[in-house]
Amino acid sequence: MSTGVLKTVAVLGYDEIQDGEMKEVAFEEGKVLVSRIGDKVHATSAFCTHYGAPLAKGVLTSDGRVVCPWHGACFNVCTGDIEDSPAPKAIHSFKTKIQDGKIHVTANSADTLKSNMSRQPTLLATGINSSGPGVIIVGGGAGAFQSVESLREHGYAGPITVLSKETYTPIDRTRLSKGLPTDATKLEYRTAADLKIKYGTNVRLGVEVTSVDIEKKTVSLDDGKDIISYDKLILATGGIPRRLPIEGANLENVYTFRGVDDSKKVDAAAQEGKRVVVIGSSFISMEIVTAINSRKLASIDVIGMEEYPFEAVLGKVVGAALKKFHEGRGVKFHMSSKVDKIVAQEGNPELAGGVVVNGETLPCDFVIMGVGVAPATKFLKDSGLEIEKDGGIKVDKYLRVKSGKDTKDVFAIGDIAIYPQQNGDETRIEHWNVAGNHGRAVGMTISGKDQPFVKVPIFWSAQGQQLRYCGIGHKYDDVIIKGNVDELKFIAYYVKNGKVVAVASMQNDPIVSKASELLRLGLMPSPEEIKAGKDLLGVDISTASTLPKVETEA
Repeated sequence: MSTGVLKTVAVLGYDEIQDGEMKEVAFEEGKVLVSRIGDKVHATSAFCTHYGAPLAKGVLTSDGRVVCPWHGACFNVCTGDIEDSPAPKAIHSFKTKIQDGKIHVTANSADTLKSNMSRQPTLLATGINSSGPGVIIVGGGAGAFQSVESLREHGYAGPITVLSKETYTPIDRTRLSKGLPTDATKLEYRTAADLKIKYGTNVRLGVEVTSVDIEKKTVSLDDGKDIISYDKLILATGGIPRRLPIEGANLENVYTFRGVDDSKKVDAAAQEGKRVVVIGSSFISMEIVTAINSRKLASIDVIGMEEYPFEAVLGKVVGAALKKFHEGRGVKFHMSSKVDKIVAQEGNPELAGGVVVNGETLPCDFVIMGVGVAPATKFLKDSGLEIEKDGGIKVDKYLRVKSGKDTKDVFAIGDIAIYPQQNGDETRIEHWNVAGNHGRAVGMTISGKDQPFVKVPIFWSAQGQQLRYCGIGHKYDDVIIKGNVDELKFIAYYVKNGKVVAVASMQNDPIVSKASELLRLGLMPSPEEIKAGKDLLGVDISTASTLPKVETEA
């Protein structure tokens, strides 16, 4: 509960803010974000609850969304509610009135401080009803956490149970590969106690669901030793890191990367003077390379199947620039290559001592294998659900499982879900933020507010500078580059069938946040307009006349 004093302060002249504009203004010792849509003025917390970015530098839309300039978190400026992950908490919404030509904001002064920018989800006035089966969530990642937050935010008052193999509550997993943290308590979005007390959620950690019975609506733990009933089931089990089917893949110092234990192993191994071989050249692998590069290792060798790192997603031009950047920091690449085998150390057959590629043995003290994940769905083999060849599960636009007997109460989200995108393609995306937004959509649907999943995926990566990306699908016919890729200061537009379907940038915030909204709204400029110099930030989507009128709260 806030400890400040409720005050009304004139923060800005009404004529000082125009339709479609937002400004960060002082409120005594704190800050508030003032947004104007048409003749309505709204006031909220001024900072994103994810990493604290100033929302005034983000993107405002005429349907009341403010998108963070850094990672795509989104809030409703009329209510403060979360619209999109990775926002872990809603922001405060403050009362406004126009008097004597001034905008007056009424707020608890403590709630305007950056340290107190977030609020708890809105629960039903009657509280939590702990009786009955309720919602069971299998998995303990971003999808699980955002499902819980969304369920409670949108009024679901029944029991919620989270069953997780991990020994910690849902964490900000993206930080693992970017910095190799080793303390899970510093990454958790909520403690188990907070989830229990503030969210009415029963969290069972370190447990494994071994089967699901769709007809009986039960899940079994530890091979049937514990059976739990559900009303609604959310499958959010994520992925299991792949190991290449090669000799030496299971040696003790060959590490895959997924959780805190993996981060601990890599952190301990990546010490000064050591040699590492990294297999894989996409996001996880290259983020780890960035994280360990300052540790004065003797050598860092990266092996990739494509010609350039990140090529499958970002293309050759951007991939070449990122390769050049890392080479300038001493990283050696072995591209367009496949690993032959991993050989043991001489005198110690349990530890890797070298990786053989293109007939050459690269000496190493440890190996990181970042070659993707397999959907964690083997436990569903006899459940009655249809599992695709890649291990994924097909879902409809509401993320309900499409195949199997009576699956109207079963949802699949995150790494395991093959879902329909706006362009009609069915796809499965292995990304933490996609899982989080899946969870938010399912939380709304279960709460009675059917919410089709229509988010545009947003990714980010630390590569010397912050790399941002948003898009629908990774296949394209052409790439339009604006800026200087060699300076890692550019915007890349990816074109398919005559339309821009994805945008990447470095040192050009908030261009990707704006692009994600333009893609969502179907207002992305054409490739011809982009080539002619059209600036995405100049496309007006913030004024009331831009889009169909949206009813908002005063």
